[in-house]
Amino acid sequence: MSGHVFFYVQHLLGIGHLRRAALIARALRRQDLAVSLVSGGEPVPDLDLAGAVLVQLPPAVAADLQFSAILDEHGRAIDEAWRERRRRILLDIFAAQRPDLLLIEMFPFGRRPFAFELLPLLAAAKARDVPVAVSLRDILVAKHKPARIAETLDLVNRYVDAVLVHGDPKVVRLEATFPAAREIATRIVYTGYVAGIAAALANAAEGEEILVSAGGGAVGGPLLRAALGARPATSVAAAPWRLIAGPNLPEAEFQALAARLPAGVTLTRFRPDFPALLARCRLSVSQAGYNTIMDILAVGARAVVLPFAEGAESEQTLRARLLAERGLLSLVEAPAEPRELARAIDVALDRPRPPAGGIDLGGAEASARHLRGMIGR
Repeated sequence: MSGHVFFYVQHLLGIGHLRRAALIARALRRQDLAVSLVSGGEPVPDLDLAGAVLVQLPPAVAADLQFSAILDEHGRAIDEAWRERRRRILLDIFAAQRPDLLLIEMFPFGRRPFAFELLPLLAAAKARDVPVAVSLRDILVAKHKPARIAETLDLVNRYVDAVLVHGDPKVVRLEATFPAAREIATRIVYTGYVAGIAAALANAAEGEEILVSAGGGAVGGPLLRAALGARPATSVAAAPWRLIAGPNLPEAEFQALAARLPAGVTLTRFRPDFPALLARCRLSVSQAGYNTIMDILAVGARAVVLPFAEGAESEQTLRARLLAERGLLSLVEAPAEPRELARAIDVALDRPRPPAGGIDLGGAEASARHLRGMIGR
């Protein structure tokens, strides 16, 4: 191996952050790098890491959609004793592994509740002269407090060597949601979007199925119910519909959907062949999370997306609007009424499939190449 990357990621609600991190970890392995993927969220089974080592910290999750509190593995609000225990575990692992590069997802641009362990981790990397990179999605939750922005800039300037923005600057630049990006421009590297579906699936023969998917499923109930409500009013009511609920849809919601499932509709939590289903579906109806959108674009699926937009969440809506303007998908903004969704489905069905890979989707490989180059520089 030509180096060792210590990659910290904390997912709180869905599993998109961890899935994107896994794609980057696999690309790092293809660059002949050893990888420790250090996860602070709930364990996700069957995560493909291509030989990277998963290091599971005591897990933390969001209490609700508003992130009103952080809960520990027992469902209790985290306290100072829990923070001290997890901080010590993390720092001990970092010291024992002696990595050649530290990669942190989001912080200091997000994940502020975990500063209790990430500031000491950054300090430990600096003390050992370990280069540091941040893994950042294309669109952030906009910050309006000048003090918060100034603090982020200070931490980047003190500790961070590279900010890898997993997006295409032709679509959106970091300045759109972090106006102070120009002040750290020399550290910013646009990698392209991180997509996980093989290009070989693009332009697959189109079938008849309408595919409705809710990503991880933690907030997927409204989407699935809206799709079922819209189905009778669409021109494809007689076509086969497949609903994929995701592993994190609450069991009570899953059972309620299953109990009133109409003929011609199937419901499952997970399909290992989801990429192939997406590639050949007649239409995809889904939420607008980063990973789902990249899957859609990678295979050139005809798609209607419904962004999650509760609380301060604006990221999915902004990205979907930008891509809808480029003709790459159709957008229905929340709250989605079944009749409105039915109209959007029929309009989308009348359009040609968009070209696969209409934007830069090489973010995983580009990130891995850049990080490999940082080691020993």
